[in-house]
Amino acid sequence: MKLALVSLSDAGARLAARLCEAASGVRPCDVFLHAGVTEMPAAARFDRIADLTREIFSQYEGIVYVAPAGVVVRAIAPLVTHKTSDPAVVVVDVGGRWAVSLLSGHEGGANDLAMHVANLLGAEPVISTTSEAGRDLVVGVGCRRGTPAAAIVAAVRQALAAVGCELAAVRLLASADLKADEAGLVEAARTLGRPLRLVAADEIRGTVYAFQASPLAQEKIDLPAVAEPAALLAGRRTRLLLPKQIFGGVTVAVAREDCWSLASVPAGPSTAPPGPPRPSSKAT
Repeated sequence: MKLALVSLSDAGARLAARLCEAASGVRPCDVFLHAGVTEMPAAARFDRIADLTREIFSQYEGIVYVAPAGVVVRAIAPLVTHKTSDPAVVVVDVGGRWAVSLLSGHEGGANDLAMHVANLLGAEPVISTTSEAGRDLVVGVGCRRGTPAAAIVAAVRQALAAVGCELAAVRLLASADLKADEAGLVEAARTLGRPLRLVAADEIRGTVYAFQASPLAQEKIDLPAVAEPAALLAGRRTRLLLPKQIFGGVTVAVAREDCWSLASVPAGPSTAPPGPPRPSSKAT
């Protein structure tokens, strides 16, 4: 997917530069900055975002705006035709906190793009498509380097079977950002048809969620654990439905989000009391 990165401010330009650098080698990027921006002097310039949007709207498969959502809505509104032909549009705030799938979410790839941008920035992906956001399970995965995709897929399916849940209820797979280049994990997410959410290592280290510590994870990747904290942190208002279990050498934990409108079966016990993670001698 060829991307255009657009921003109106110096802060947004710095974020665009970071995105462009992180995505290099994976997705070609062109950066467009307002004429008043002093950062990135080599980037293309524009005077009015509406004029720029009209010019590039059909030239890129994805456009990431680091700008206010209202400004972007007004810029794209006259150009929108159909979800199968419009480019994927994602909006990011200048603080890099949120990556919002705004246009062509499912069919056009904006949901996937929002997740990709969020993983690169450590931001929160905001996806409102009912077929994807209307699910309430997050499956956390921890695995050794080089674990094949088939083993991870099998472990996820076994974990879901253990709690009597279907893959259809899963919104995300989740792991630590240190696993971003884990080919088997990426392929497993693709095989299962679910986005892979990468949780920042520092967020795992600093969380107040209670989870079982893993001496092996601490030794190998300098993290207190992976599967449980990733499952808890990748969602919102989460609680563990299945504490970490090992299936064929792959560690899996399942969390449920507290979404009253989606409630179908009783949730597991709460796992978010105040205080630091509790230690555990259980194997990862």
